Amino acid sequence: MSLKVGDKIIFERTFTVEDVELFTKVSGDEGIHHVSPDEQGRFVVQGLLTGTLPTKVGGDANVLARTMNFEFLRPVFTGDTIVCEVTIEKYEKQENNRTAIMASFLCTNQNEKQVMTGSFAGVILTND
Repeated sequence: MSLKVGDKIIFERTFTVEDVELFTKVSGDEGIHHVSPDEQGRFVVQGLLTGTLPTKVGGDANVLARTMNFEFLRPVFTGDTIVCEVTIEKYEKQENNRTAIMASFLCTNQNEKQVMTGSFAGVILTND
């Protein structure tokens, strides 16, 4: 993945009951709102499961994360489709085959309501 400052990477994901069940099992986050449906039959998606959206960009670019900051603005429910827009804020070659990266992100639901914002920073190891 070739990146530069100002690039925007946009993708979306719809969270399912199975996603919440698997994350509950892996994380141990068994808050009642994650294991019992609301009056509409929806489960609340764990914040850190929602937080996997911007980490996809980091994974695609082989980023070794140093910091990640999340601000959870409103709940995400099973069945919600979340659009995540990541903006590359810094992308600088350094010595020792490293590239420093910093990005901000904004996630919105299918109703165009903001659900999460934040940023991440880290390095990418390169062979050149």
